[in-house]
Amino acid sequence: MTPRRVLVLGGTAEARELADALAAEPDVVVTTSLAGRTRDPRLPAGDVRTGGFGGVDGLAAALSEVDLLVDATHPFAARMTGHAAAAAARVGTPWVVLRRPGWAEGPDDDWRRVPTTGAAATAVVGFRRVFLAIGRQGVGEFLDVDAWFLVRAIEAPDALPTRSELLLARGPFALDDERALLRRHRVDVVVAKDSGGATEAKLVAARELGVPVVLVDRPPLPEGVRVVDDVAGALAVVREQPSPPHGWGPYSS
Repeated sequence: MTPRRVLVLGGTAEARELADALAAEPDVVVTTSLAGRTRDPRLPAGDVRTGGFGGVDGLAAALSEVDLLVDATHPFAARMTGHAAAAAARVGTPWVVLRRPGWAEGPDDDWRRVPTTGAAATAVVGFRRVFLAIGRQGVGEFLDVDAWFLVRAIEAPDALPTRSELLLARGPFALDDERALLRRHRVDVVVAKDSGGATEAKLVAARELGVPVVLVDRPPLPEGVRVVDDVAGALAVVREQPSPPHGWGPYSS
C-alpha cells in the first residue's frame, strides 16, 4: 500500500501531538514544518523541516508532493494560514485547519476584547502596571505607552518599552504561580491573545484578583476552510483520505 503523505504546519502542542499519532500510523508518512523562529523547539515524531517555504509558490510546490495538508499553526499565524489557503487552492491539495477553541468569558471576568495588538496598546493607556503576555511578536506596539510593563516571552523581543522587566519563560504556567506573579508585580491590567488551550491560568488569576484583561481576538480564518478543534478530529480527516494510486509520488515502491 502506498502511504498517505501528510504535511503538518506545526509549532503548537497540538501539532506535535498530531505528528506523534500520525507517525504511529502504518500507512502514513508525516512531515512537520516549523517556522524556525524559536530556538531549541520541541520536536515531534516523523520528519521535520525547518524554515519557511519562500511564500505561496514554495508551499504550492511542497503541496504537490503530499496528499493532505494540516495547518496546526498558532491561531495568530494568519500569514501562514493565508499562504496555505492560496497554495492548496492552486494545486488542489486537500487541507484542514486544526485550531483549539478560544477562551470563553465568565460572569466574573473583566475582559476588553480588541481586534489587534495595536488596539490593545491603545486600550491600556491610563493603566500603570501592565502584564504583557502576548509573546515576543507585537511588543513593539507598546513602546510609546506611558506605563511599566512586565513582558513575558519564550525569547526576547527585538525591543522593549523603556520601563519594563523581561521574563523569559515557556508555559503552561500553574495558577498559583500566575496569581503570585500578578501580586508581586502589582499588575493592574493583563494583555493576552485569545490563544486558547492550557495557558489560561493567567486569566483565572486575573479574575480572582479583580484585574481586567485586554484580550486580542484571533484573526479570521479563510472563508470555506474545514476546521477541526482537536487532534482526534484531525486524525479522522487524515484517515478518511484515500491512499494515493500505487506507483505515484516519491514514496511509491
